[in-house]
Amino acid sequence: MTKPRVLISDKMDPNAAKIFAERGCDVDVITGETPEQLIARIGDYDGLAIRSSTRVTKEILDAAPNLKVIGRAGIGVDNVDIPAASAQGVVVMNTPFGNSITTAEHAIAMIFALARQIPEANAQTQAGLWPKNGFMGVEVTGKTLGLIGAGNIGSIVASRALGLKMKVVAFDPFLTEERAIEMGVEKADLDTLLAKADFITLHTPLTDQTRNILSRENLAKTKKGVRIVNCARGGLIDEAALKDALDSGQVAGAALDVFQTEPAKESPLFGTPNFICTPHLGASTTEAQVNVALQVAEQMADYLVNGGVTNALNMPSLSAEEAPKLKPYMALAENLGSLMGQLTTGTIPRISIHTEGAAAELNAKPIVAAVLAGFLRTQSDTVNMVNAPFLAKERGIEVREVKTEKAGDYHTLVRVSVKTDAGERSVAGTLFGNASPRLVEIFGIGIEADLDGHMMYIVNEDAPGFIGRIGTLLGENGINIGTFHLGRREAGGEAILLLSLDSALPADVLEKAKALPGVKRAMRLAF
Repeated sequence: MTKPRVLISDKMDPNAAKIFAERGCDVDVITGETPEQLIARIGDYDGLAIRSSTRVTKEILDAAPNLKVIGRAGIGVDNVDIPAASAQGVVVMNTPFGNSITTAEHAIAMIFALARQIPEANAQTQAGLWPKNGFMGVEVTGKTLGLIGAGNIGSIVASRALGLKMKVVAFDPFLTEERAIEMGVEKADLDTLLAKADFITLHTPLTDQTRNILSRENLAKTKKGVRIVNCARGGLIDEAALKDALDSGQVAGAALDVFQTEPAKESPLFGTPNFICTPHLGASTTEAQVNVALQVAEQMADYLVNGGVTNALNMPSLSAEEAPKLKPYMALAENLGSLMGQLTTGTIPRISIHTEGAAAELNAKPIVAAVLAGFLRTQSDTVNMVNAPFLAKERGIEVREVKTEKAGDYHTLVRVSVKTDAGERSVAGTLFGNASPRLVEIFGIGIEADLDGHMMYIVNEDAPGFIGRIGTLLGENGINIGTFHLGRREAGGEAILLLSLDSALPADVLEKAKALPGVKRAMRLAF
């Protein structure tokens, strides 16, 4: 039997090549090639192991008829054309947890650097100034750390901070009371955290919900003299507002490892007193680079030799027999999960996935994983169908599976329900022609729609003229409506409008929509 061939095209720990060889793969390490050279070479390989230097484009994939798996040693896969890889049946894997400890430790290092003004003191001392009386730091012992995001990295930071005898207050929409107690932290809303924290550190992905989470308005709500650390994602903080808060003394110090625009060649923050920055070094330790290299080699070899799938971004765990039947169901399930994740806020202690009719006869695990991946993707940029169940368990979310073999109004149905502070809420969908996913219900209101691309969701009072007003608003702002779908509880009662748009909805237009008479809720959706 021919051994699978793997190409390592970026500099990686040499032990990765040893793992491939030990597990039955032939491996070549050829780094620094041009795209043209890689295109000429890649056709001979079953696997491609990369870091951030190699860009896997459609042109490279087109030249790789034998390629079965791409493994990214690290989290980010911006350098891989995932849709093109999926279209060609190439699995894309990453190592989402290999950098967790390193990034958490960098955040802790930034806290100490701010508390004791180490970079400035070092610079002045080396300049021969001996500024012994020029710096007055603060202790971290007994101080309150505000943790925005209590997932994998955030929980490690919390553990380290508690070891430093800090108090930890955490804000995370998915953090349950039980998980907070287990972590030893106080669960709080964002306003409470901002008012209490002496230090704030961010550990959340960049989404519509978290973009500028430390806005000018929220920075004004912080305790005067707070110190802020961001080793997560650029764009979580309004950098111009942070500059003003540092100048005014509202914020005593800030340390950023990430910027809204990278590489950060310029920033309003550069040169500001009490500001520290590093060039996205969160994952830059020897141990982290070794970890991700070894992990990606193990994952890829397992897939190529045994068919095992771990941390795949575009493929669930499926047998060859199940895949054709389950594929449309997983697309439906992921869209329903994403819709529920975008429409609900606050702590979600329980998610129920109910399959009915033909859906109840299938393997439920891929359907459940797809729902969880869609739901959690609004809060985490490393989630996929493989690690979604683990992440849900880590966040304290109870997952229930319910099957009803007897068909109801539809021959096959998938319903996703969540427990919220306002009670149980659910969305449901079916397959038309056993192939086309279709939404059929939102929160008890019947509505038929495709979930695809840019969309707008509106809850309004059912009254004459509303459709004309929203159509006029979008038309005046150059936004074309692809399709629109209506549903209501009763005449004159609460109604739902779901619009598919040909382009993304700008924030200012969304605000104008919210101000229209009769609108109870308006928001952007993306699928």
